[in-house]
Amino acid sequence: MANPTNKTSKARTGKRRTHKILTAPNVSLCPQCHEPKLAHKVCPSCGTYKGRDVIAVEEI
Repeated sequence: MANPTNKTSKARTGKRRTHKILTAPNVSLCPQCHEPKLAHKVCPSCGTYKGRDVIAVEEI
């Protein structure tokens, strides 16, 4: 097994990992109820997708 000859500095390690960041999910508004929802997913508050009722949502 090959071992590194020199220590990798914190700066060099950080430069290598610059693209490894978390991003927030894209949120859009539901056209029916105007609540935030994930794109290309069923709206959790009204249960519609592409203008159709897909799931029945219980009202509390």
